[in-house]
Amino acid sequence: MIPLLAFRNLLQRPWRSALLLLGFAMGVSVMIVLLSVGEALVAQARDRRLVGGGEITVLPEGLDLEMLKVGGLGGIYFSIPNARFVQLQLLDAPRLAADVRAVAPQIEGKLVYLRLPDGREMPVQAAGDVPGATTAVGAAPRIVAGAWRDDDGDRRWSRPTPAELRHDIDHFHLPPAGVARPESWAEWHYFNVLSPDGKRWAFVSLIVAGDVTHRASGLWGGQVLVTTHAQGETDGGRRYSAIAGPDAVRFSTTDADLTIGASSVRVLPDGRYAVHAEAPAERGGGRATVDLVVTPQPRAYFPGATLESGDFASGYAVAALRADASGTLCAAGACERLTSVQAYHDHNWGTWQGVTWEWGAGRAGDLTLLYGRVQPPDSLGTRSSLFLYVVDSLGFRALFRPRDIAYVDDRVVTVGGRTIRVPSRGIMLDARGADTIRVELDVEHASATDTRLGLVERGDADAARHLARPYFVQMKGRLRISGRVGGQIVGGEGAGFFETYR
Repeated sequence: MIPLLAFRNLLQRPWRSALLLLGFAMGVSVMIVLLSVGEALVAQARDRRLVGGGEITVLPEGLDLEMLKVGGLGGIYFSIPNARFVQLQLLDAPRLAADVRAVAPQIEGKLVYLRLPDGREMPVQAAGDVPGATTAVGAAPRIVAGAWRDDDGDRRWSRPTPAELRHDIDHFHLPPAGVARPESWAEWHYFNVLSPDGKRWAFVSLIVAGDVTHRASGLWGGQVLVTTHAQGETDGGRRYSAIAGPDAVRFSTTDADLTIGASSVRVLPDGRYAVHAEAPAERGGGRATVDLVVTPQPRAYFPGATLESGDFASGYAVAALRADASGTLCAAGACERLTSVQAYHDHNWGTWQGVTWEWGAGRAGDLTLLYGRVQPPDSLGTRSSLFLYVVDSLGFRALFRPRDIAYVDDRVVTVGGRTIRVPSRGIMLDARGADTIRVELDVEHASATDTRLGLVERGDADAARHLARPYFVQMKGRLRISGRVGGQIVGGEGAGFFETYR
């Protein structure tokens, strides 16, 4: 009966019947396609080679894994800043050695532009791997011709020698195109060393300043600055300074070595720094001569960051957050032999017209911390949070973002006949999920410099600064850390150096 009714309906209304059959066929086709796509996605999710291999995939925040796998636009512009640091200090670090067998950095679907011989450019999508690492996580492609193995660039990226790591994070730079006032550009190596009894210390800076983009102009040069201090002194310490013209300065954008006249910084083959500095006293007679070998502790470094705001640029890296120094320091006719004393080294670059900062670094038992914040000249009325970076013998331990430092300004120093109130102590607090940190600063000594007088300190070579807080304050003291990180109670106390403006 039903077939007869269907046949008569088809004869009486052929067009309507054909339309219904077409709709039914399209519905079935769409269902088949959707089921096929779903099956393909399940197969992709189970295929390690299609998601980079391994058992865990780490992606930039906000990137959709499914979009990446199917080649969507969301995967074109992604990147992981300081990806090598993420691999060496987080994923492939000794702290996770019991749980992580292999780590493979990979780039998929990166947008690049190919320039043809006739000058035309065309967009292409590119991928990149470290062959040995990708093979270790089970995602090696099938090779139909040629060889697919690590070259020296792959090795240097994933397994750098100590010297290669120093050169990579501690090399010099050129001002970026479009930066305002390139003549205020300055870049420098900075070292500090502390005597065994903690009562004497020295700051050593080798500075390149001026518009180094146009080297032939001669509108740039170098300076060697050594300042020596003793706890309890009231004169701000002794300053030794030497100026050199462009012909006596050698720096490179591919390595960390620097020469300024008779002074130099050299990275030795084993990753240590050889520091030699010579400079006459700015007032009175005498000279300072520094000969030190600075030995960074493995994995105790900050890889570097560049802050750009409009036409302002500033960068900072710490190649030796925790280090020991040995050698001699001669000043004011007396020489002191130093053996494995506390030391620190960082590298700064950027334009410094109207820039201020908060900074500090020190040891607290087995922990070493670094904190800081740069205030560009266009940030009047606003203040970003500080970063507080903590490492131990296994490398990176935690990162916190305290909102501010609660200083107590009840210490007094004299600058140019004027009395300035400076910090005697300070506190930083922060909580990140279950992790908490409390850092207490106890200032034992402070000295201040009026930056409006054109004195060069920590690389600021511009004499025409007009700051709301023009006094640059350098402090030495003790710091104490307490809190909880990764479910463990942490704490310690030790010596450190701190900087601020008043």
